[in-house]
Amino acid sequence: MVAISNNPAGAAQAYAQAASRALDGASGASEAGGGATGGANFASMLQDAITSTVNTSQTAEKVSLGAISGKADVVDLVTAINNAEMTLQTVVAVRDKVVQAYQEIMRMPI
Repeated sequence: MVAISNNPAGAAQAYAQAASRALDGASGASEAGGGATGGANFASMLQDAITSTVNTSQTAEKVSLGAISGKADVVDLVTAINNAEMTLQTVVAVRDKVVQAYQEIMRMPI
């Protein structure tokens, strides 16, 4: 699972690791001659991304509750909420691209 850290450099490193895993999976699928392996790698990559998104949101909720009770710093609260917002925006952008690709495929002549 890719962990999202509280700093931009860590987040960039996590995305680079996810991208390299995706590329490694794609090259492995093409070398094996089958698309099923690539599909499984893509599915696991999506599962990891969704799990990471849920974890980021849960962390933001915990920090928010801590801030309400006076146990968390405001800087930590803003950072956690910003990370959750950026993760959600990424998920929405990926979803939009998947829907757009599906619509493009459906418009192709048979």
